[in-house]
Amino acid sequence: MTAHKVKSSGTTGAVMAFESRSKSDLDPISFYQTTPGANVVALRQSPKPESDARDAANPPVASMPVGGALKRAFDIMGAAGALLFFAPLMLVISALLSLEGGPVFFAHKRIGFGGKSFGCLKFRSMIVDAEAKLEEYLAANPDARAQWRRERKLDNDPRITRLGKILRVTSLDELPQFINVLKGEMSLVGPRPITRDEAGYYGEKFTHYLACRPGITGAWQVSGRSDTSYNQRVDLDATYALGHSVMIDMDILFRTAKVVLERTGAK
Repeated sequence: MTAHKVKSSGTTGAVMAFESRSKSDLDPISFYQTTPGANVVALRQSPKPESDARDAANPPVASMPVGGALKRAFDIMGAAGALLFFAPLMLVISALLSLEGGPVFFAHKRIGFGGKSFGCLKFRSMIVDAEAKLEEYLAANPDARAQWRRERKLDNDPRITRLGKILRVTSLDELPQFINVLKGEMSLVGPRPITRDEAGYYGEKFTHYLACRPGITGAWQVSGRSDTSYNQRVDLDATYALGHSVMIDMDILFRTAKVVLERTGAK
């Protein structure tokens, strides 16, 4: 990997290239601002078509998740500490959801490391018949249907309850995912967990997603969340998988606290 400092309009940054043969081989993966005034643009070699290329439906999978044993140990300690700290708040939320009627938790099937499915836990923030409501709403609203196909999210989601909106804006609905971390299904930091239907949006970069345990937080959450496009989210996930380090995880965790408190990009 090579890195070059650049200056433009008073801004200092760095350009990193991964095993590139020429300028034509490079394409930008993402824009990642590490500190005010310092920008990093990650570049990688564009894949070239090969006759013996693997089928996109069966991408190669790493034998161990990105970060290895050190990252796993950090996950266990962090998740256990977080569950102890947030236990009183989680009990209050559970009681409020019980008063609403319906289940307290919602486990949505997501893709984990190596393509294995798992139930991604959240406090329930939607009505009980959410899927039926979504189909009905999309069928009657062409603009919403187009947004859903493009971004897999809605600006005005009719499935979300009043309490659920508060939980989502504050990210409190994701507290149960610390249980997923203890079970080894997720990590504190990693790509946003996706569904089978979303895998096609990743294309060739799906391999990078499969190399990681999905994270409670990640580069997407600290780079605008709902203010970013789905393609930008895919690029951020790929960049994280390619350049993971303990320092990057620590940086994302600290920035996550700031994003949650300021509610940046939350919807």
